[in-house]
Amino acid sequence: MIDKYSTKEEVLAAVRECGRELKYVSDELRGDREVVMAAVNRSGDALEYASEELRADREVVLTAVKKSPYGYGLQYASENLRGDREVVIEAVNHSWWAMDYASEELKFEMAQGWLERMEQETKND
Repeated sequence: MIDKYSTKEEVLAAVRECGRELKYVSDELRGDREVVMAAVNRSGDALEYASEELRADREVVLTAVKKSPYGYGLQYASENLRGDREVVIEAVNHSWWAMDYASEELKFEMAQGWLERMEQETKND
């Protein structure tokens, strides 16, 4: 069992087995990029327990959305990255439900693009 007093080596071993173990570690290690990358690589939802700074790290968030069931890791990303087209598309590739966590601006933009494509397909039929 790990806790806030666990060493970085102990935490790395634990999060490589179960990423959500990040929940129990010190704030310092929740802000350690190596630890967080190991955790989200195992379970994208572990992003919930990462530091605010790392929830704004594009590479960390992309890894999290790729590794989380249904792309739900997007909900823990910074507001800025919830508006990043590539990050959102990666999450939505896992499940359309991840769109719930995209920025309002990006939801509107993507819906508008979808409607335009549908309209064009209708005209071509």
